[in-house]
Amino acid sequence: MNKATRQRQQHQRTIVLGFLSLMAILLAVAAAITLPGPGNAQGAKERILDIREVKSAGGITAWLVEDHTLPVIALNFTFHGAGAALDPEDKQGLSTLTSNTMDEGAGEYDSQAFQKLMTDNSISLGFNSTRDDFGGSVKTLTRYNELAFDLLKLALTKPRFDDEAVERMRAANISRVRNAVSDPDWIAARIMNDTAFAGHPYARNSGGTLTTLNAITADDLKKFAKTRLSRKNLYVTVAGDITPAQLRTLLDRVFGELPATTDLPVIADFTVQNGGKHVHYDMDIPQTILQAMQPGISRTDPDFYAAALMDFILGGSGFGSRLTEEVREKRGLTYGINTGFFQLDHLKGYSVSTSTRNETAAEVIGLIRDEWTKMRDTPVTDAELADAKSYIIGSFPLALSSTDNIAGLMMGLRLDNLPIDYLDQRAARINAVTLADVQRVAKKMLTPEKLTIVSVGRPVNLTPDTTLETLPHVD
Repeated sequence: MNKATRQRQQHQRTIVLGFLSLMAILLAVAAAITLPGPGNAQGAKERILDIREVKSAGGITAWLVEDHTLPVIALNFTFHGAGAALDPEDKQGLSTLTSNTMDEGAGEYDSQAFQKLMTDNSISLGFNSTRDDFGGSVKTLTRYNELAFDLLKLALTKPRFDDEAVERMRAANISRVRNAVSDPDWIAARIMNDTAFAGHPYARNSGGTLTTLNAITADDLKKFAKTRLSRKNLYVTVAGDITPAQLRTLLDRVFGELPATTDLPVIADFTVQNGGKHVHYDMDIPQTILQAMQPGISRTDPDFYAAALMDFILGGSGFGSRLTEEVREKRGLTYGINTGFFQLDHLKGYSVSTSTRNETAAEVIGLIRDEWTKMRDTPVTDAELADAKSYIIGSFPLALSSTDNIAGLMMGLRLDNLPIDYLDQRAARINAVTLADVQRVAKKMLTPEKLTIVSVGRPVNLTPDTTLETLPHVD
């Protein structure tokens, strides 16, 4: 049985577990929230999630949401600061290839045996890499948790990196890169990374280039596992059928043999580069892909709540947003246009993306700048702000749809350095935002003249500052 088939089977099992978890957890969330009533004049409510901090005897800390409704445990782990930004220039893709191969055999188990154990016991275990971090997750039925966490420990401490597995994953990544160069959306994102993050490790191709992927050796993967993963930069979150006492033992059992600390290089803070510049890549397609980015705002900034509401109104909500109304509904120039925050440890961005006919690309760029200016200079309406608050607060329970979603949500809180009771403060802080707050943040943040713009296609009546002949960080 090949890995793709095993992954499909694991995914199907995960869907079933997730559906059961969804029913149980939504009922639990509904029960946890007390609505205002005659006997509840203050409108007090219980905690949205009963997140507890658990610390093992060995000093490893985790956040836990204990829930015995279903026999399911989900654990997320992240080695903060160990991601692709640390990959050497000539070994781009090292973090990605490591994440692909750490579950391809460990200890006494080769790839086939390791994957079969997971499949036969309904265990979902995998690794992932981002620019900032390296980590992964495990989801298991309670009755298989001993095996699941033993496999995780083996993968972390005794990965094999056998030649067959490394070459198979290398070939898969090279094929991915070759296929991506025909995807105009991927091309636009690749150029935006190179342009907006120019001069910083974030500009590199975290998935690797055709040359660098071929240069990575099994020894490089082994060195990665030994030098980037330690208890010092480890974050753990857990949800499901496990008690704090059981978790304390589990933390030391799984992670206790990792190095106590590791000396990771320092990545410099940075901001979006090439503001006001337009970079183009010619491609014979009927539509032009457009992306634009400007400096953003930190998740921990007190103004983030006002900025999030501003984004929802401007373009983050999709249908119903100002950009969708102006560009799609009134003029029919696109199928969709969206804005959003670009949050990295050392860079904060705010971006917009869309596509349109080659003949209307210049018009759409003009409309984006116009809406940026309008949002900056004109207060939003009472109705716009009320609708944004209602949706952002009301849609939140969807993030609690399964044990693994809850574990992932907690990991996001930890990586963003948010307090353990953040979820209980969230609605009040959103509701406290005023019309004046939104306009103040828009004036401070939105800079239409400093948008870094990327286009891919054959737009008419557009004169870019730079037209690229080759794609950066691909070959």
